[in-house]
Amino acid sequence: MNLPRLTSRALILLFLSSLAASAAEVGGLPVVEPRAADMDADRLDGITQQMRQYVEQGQMAGSVTLVAREGKIVHLQAVGTADVEAGRAMTPDTLFAIASMTKPITATAVMMLHEEGRLSLDEPVSKYIPEFADVQFEKQPPARPITLRDLMTHTSGVGGSQQNEGTLKATAEAIARRPLLCQPGEKWNYGPGLTVCGRVVEVVSGQPFEQFLAERIFAPLGMHDTTFFPNDEQQKRLARLYKPGAAKGTLEATSHWLSHLGEDRTPNPSGGLFSTASDLARCYQMILNGGAYGGRRFLNDRTVNEMISCQTGELTTGFTPGNCWGLGWCVVRQPEGVTVMLTPGSCGHGGAFGTQGWIDVQRKMIFVLMIQRTDFGNSDGADIRRALQQIAVDAIH
Repeated sequence: MNLPRLTSRALILLFLSSLAASAAEVGGLPVVEPRAADMDADRLDGITQQMRQYVEQGQMAGSVTLVAREGKIVHLQAVGTADVEAGRAMTPDTLFAIASMTKPITATAVMMLHEEGRLSLDEPVSKYIPEFADVQFEKQPPARPITLRDLMTHTSGVGGSQQNEGTLKATAEAIARRPLLCQPGEKWNYGPGLTVCGRVVEVVSGQPFEQFLAERIFAPLGMHDTTFFPNDEQQKRLARLYKPGAAKGTLEATSHWLSHLGEDRTPNPSGGLFSTASDLARCYQMILNGGAYGGRRFLNDRTVNEMISCQTGELTTGFTPGNCWGLGWCVVRQPEGVTVMLTPGSCGHGGAFGTQGWIDVQRKMIFVLMIQRTDFGNSDGADIRRALQQIAVDAIH
């Protein structure tokens, strides 16, 4: 029997239709043809073409890109390879170490407990972790106590490595012993503040941090591939990390403590999660919906608005110009450079290995970039991120 040869477009639509059926079964975002969200399919195809060029240039081994608008996925595409040495292709369900994209999820957990009246953002952190009563700035007590709000906006003065030092409890206590880099509220210093917040979640909830996230966020959202500890099946879908090779345009496999899966691994609230593009889209859609998703409310809209609104006044923040900081989120105050195509108030976060997740609130759009590379410069300002966002925005009718 002769079967008709399917065009590339037909194959993509066939895949998307099967994915849509699966999403409907588990409550995920529906996958639709771009015109259903008033977007141009041919222009969106430019994302895939551009990503393939980056692979050919040796800028990355592969990627998974996702664009959603008005609660619908209009683009989900994998290109390249997840493991060059093994010849394993990148697929839409490939898992990635998302590094600091973990931080907004940790902030969400904090805000859940805040809404329940179980903690306060503006009380001293020492109320929950007594060791913070003894923090020092220039060998003296700081002018005022550090608060959770300070930690979530990276204005606490806490600095140093974001790597865990044993358990989360031990790590938070070790951070409290480090000299502060500035007075609380004085400057923006990116660091392990969200790690301390994760320990506060444990103290207040009485649950291990990973259990709280799994029960309160991941399971209800259907984020079944988001975890600190990938199981055997998930490990087979992990993307490998690559750095520039000795010759121009080549890549070399490498490793990093963030994605190390040894027996000594503990949950890291600042950067320890693994996830997929589709899982993250659910989390971002919940935020875009004002805290609701799938008929369930995770946060009220007032709380979400506080999280993704500027909390840092006129302080210079972030790794690209025009930003301020919300509670665990980077917020675009004035679009410029890599954010020039976004609208004011867009929010998101990047990760050390080039992963990016951004929400354009005004346009009701989500952009997710999943790659695994290091030593390529500032990932927040990368051309790959810019290309994804620009092509997606240009595809709006």
